Amino acid sequence: MTSPSVIAVPAQPHTPAPIVSVRSVHKTYPGGIEALNNISLDFPQGKLTTLLGPSGCGKTTLLKIIAGLLPASSGEVVVEGRTVTGPGPERAFVFQDFALMPWATVMRNVAFGLELRGVARSEREAVAAGYIGRVGLKGFEKKYPHELSGGMRQRVGLARALAVNAKVLMMDEPFSAVDEQTRRKFQEDLLELVANERKTFIFVTHSIEEAVYVSDRIVLLHRRPSRVHAIIEPKISRDVDPEQIRRQPEYLDAVENIWQSLKQYLD
Repeated sequence: MTSPSVIAVPAQPHTPAPIVSVRSVHKTYPGGIEALNNISLDFPQGKLTTLLGPSGCGKTTLLKIIAGLLPASSGEVVVEGRTVTGPGPERAFVFQDFALMPWATVMRNVAFGLELRGVARSEREAVAAGYIGRVGLKGFEKKYPHELSGGMRQRVGLARALAVNAKVLMMDEPFSAVDEQTRRKFQEDLLELVANERKTFIFVTHSIEEAVYVSDRIVLLHRRPSRVHAIIEPKISRDVDPEQIRRQPEYLDAVENIWQSLKQYLD
């Protein structure tokens, strides 16, 4: 029986005005390895949707196809009514391994996307400075990546993605390389960003607890070849102190319900 803390809905729910639509996407790698099998999903505007499933189930593959970094074998991804054929300015990607330019300062790294778009230096640095402050790095503008901790480098990557003002932010296990204390702070900061920025976030994680904590919607994926198993909406009150969220019965029930759904793939 489904726990009252979650709502499981059909694999292809109707959602109002999706900004991203994945339509019958398949992905087969050389050698005949099938990663994705007929994935169809809509991602509603202004929400955070997490892709969750066992290792090797194609979460990152699907994310990169949406980003235009990897072609689908068949099917299509549509963003704001246009078929994705490659990266675009309406999408930004936050990588697991930071992907910063080691020879560039924090300011240059954060402003780089705007620099590529031809934005004047004074304007792009003003925008970058604002986001550097928002992610808690004010005063570190002239530092280089090797002078920063792992958590600080990930904040630079997030600020860079936010600075280009993309409508869709894709995040591939962005907190996996930091310690647990920093990870929890990032999760709290992410909730604030989702509430304030009203952008569409597509988030990949291996952590059930993290997915329930940050998500409006969770897409559970089968193991390879990946298919949509269920879409879950955690019914959690976030109008409380961030630490109280993890103590809510609804949070704990949702975590347990998802674990029961996924543990069959570990046998």
